[in-house]
Amino acid sequence: MTALAGNWNYPTSIRFGAGRIAELADACRAAGLDLAIFSDIASDPTGDDVARGGAALRAHRGDGVIAFGGGSSLDAGKAIAFAAFQERPLWAFEDIGDNFKLAEAAKILPVVAVPTTAGTGSEVGRASVIKDEDAQVKRIIFHPSMLPRIVIADPVLTMGMPPGLTAAVGMDALSHNLEAFFAPGYHPLARGIAVEGARLVKDWLPVAMREPTNLEARANMLAASEAGATAFQRGLGAMHALAHPLGAVYGVHHGLLNAVLMPYVVAANMPAIEADAAYLARCLGLGDKASDLLAWIGALRREVGIPNSLAEVGVPAGEVARIAQMAVEDPSAGTNPIAFSAIDYAAILQKALAGDLSRAA
Repeated sequence: MTALAGNWNYPTSIRFGAGRIAELADACRAAGLDLAIFSDIASDPTGDDVARGGAALRAHRGDGVIAFGGGSSLDAGKAIAFAAFQERPLWAFEDIGDNFKLAEAAKILPVVAVPTTAGTGSEVGRASVIKDEDAQVKRIIFHPSMLPRIVIADPVLTMGMPPGLTAAVGMDALSHNLEAFFAPGYHPLARGIAVEGARLVKDWLPVAMREPTNLEARANMLAASEAGATAFQRGLGAMHALAHPLGAVYGVHHGLLNAVLMPYVVAANMPAIEADAAYLARCLGLGDKASDLLAWIGALRREVGIPNSLAEVGVPAGEVARIAQMAVEDPSAGTNPIAFSAIDYAAILQKALAGDLSRAA
């Protein structure tokens, strides 16, 4: 396990390895910290959660935030540290145009992030996804200073995840790496990271499922998660454009949604990504055709127990047109390889609702 440890400085300062949680006090530059705990956070953190967390932070007179937990907790902690002392409301900083410049940077508190799952990679991101309950949408709050100052990435903390969560967050990590790899635009650094992140998922997610206490598997999946979140500065795509509104409206786990949607979106994008998909298949040792990549995605989903259809995870069929239009408007849609219309998104949704893998396996 010694080899799976290190101090990294990209994209922020990361202390990676088993047992590194012992360095938390040092990372906060104080022993015997005067701590207050705020944990009243929904599985999809809301604007109200952030407001109440900010009030708790101000009442404690805190000078920083330790964001501890899975992606929802990390997103909430980052948003609380960002917004607690701002004069404008949270939604003023939605990631549209240059809204982030409205923030008073000096009032953003530092964050030390401690992930306990291996999926979102929020610990290495500059944004938080927060649910606007009134509008039933998920909004991305962005500011460069939301990037945690220090990450304690201790894979031991991820070993308690049950199998279903291990699968869902592991496939979420894969979705980030895949969508970053296929996003248009020139960013060879991010593209290379995405290839390695996908390889780590391929090699180690099945092991983590079979052997939940395998520390090597847990460490590599934590690295895959952070690779995906680092790479997706290149962009995301239609998986996330659909998963965001589906999660906001129906409350289904984000990673599980991405896992279910994955083959349908990759197949729909194939006219634009076939050469890249074949290249990635070769990189992963899957074969030399784009269809080999799709076949692997299907096989991996079956191996880790991901359902084929959205219906199986509680998504009803009654609001396809509404979700499709919300997907068009989601920021992630802008970097999908194909500019899907609402009609296109509706077609993908219909296939995913029915579990129709006829052209996605």
